[in-house]
Amino acid sequence: MTTTTTGRFDGQVVIVTGGGSGIGAATAERFAAEGASVVISGRRRERLEEVAARLPADRVLVHVADVSRREDCEALVAAAVRRFGRLDTLVNAAGMNLVGSVPQTSEEDWRACFGADVDSVFFTTRAALPHLAETKGSVVNVGSVSSLGGGWSHAAYNAAKGAVANLTRSVACDAGRDGVRANVVCPGLTVTDMVEEIMADDALLDRAWDRIPLRRAGQPEEVASAIAFLASDEAAWITGVALPVDGGQTCTDGGPEWGK
Repeated sequence: MTTTTTGRFDGQVVIVTGGGSGIGAATAERFAAEGASVVISGRRRERLEEVAARLPADRVLVHVADVSRREDCEALVAAAVRRFGRLDTLVNAAGMNLVGSVPQTSEEDWRACFGADVDSVFFTTRAALPHLAETKGSVVNVGSVSSLGGGWSHAAYNAAKGAVANLTRSVACDAGRDGVRANVVCPGLTVTDMVEEIMADDALLDRAWDRIPLRRAGQPEEVASAIAFLASDEAAWITGVALPVDGGQTCTDGGPEWGK
């Protein structure tokens, strides 16, 4: 059961990309439950509205955007500051998975994956940093266990999530002088739309449990808890960290095998 610290983010403003489902939606709900005003972004208004309906009406803003596009990212940050007057945390949870080895990955799919997973982080962070410097805020990016090592049959995704981790470290180095922190959470197998096929395949799950000491998938709310911690004052001396949230997967002697 998830425990919240009521009021931990009172008066703060948080942007969550990919806020219409999965980890992004759980994160938006977590910050709102702890007092923040939340701007949720995604490409499908109907999904964003479903999430917004569960949040306090006076502390939520729905903003439709394709965060692989620079102009959409700039408009998102501007809308958040215009509506709520400040920005304290940027959570980059938008992204896409892509199955395929290098020979199996088309140039179009490669660029789409990097657009969704890397360009989105770069553009939103660049737009947000001047505002985060004013509040001594933070960036929390959603990477993956693939940010920490390779794996089978996910060449573009592994490369993109590795880039997210190193981009996060770069932001931590450069923005630290302004009091801005940047960290990345690295979820393992988590119950979201992106892993529906894995969760429906008992044979794949049996192989997954051999690599995950806790022998279960994570829940979006559990990743949201780690994100909230990294954004909070409790993590004021933490920056540049890639935090595995993976049931112990990355402490075993190998990476995910279920795509092999």
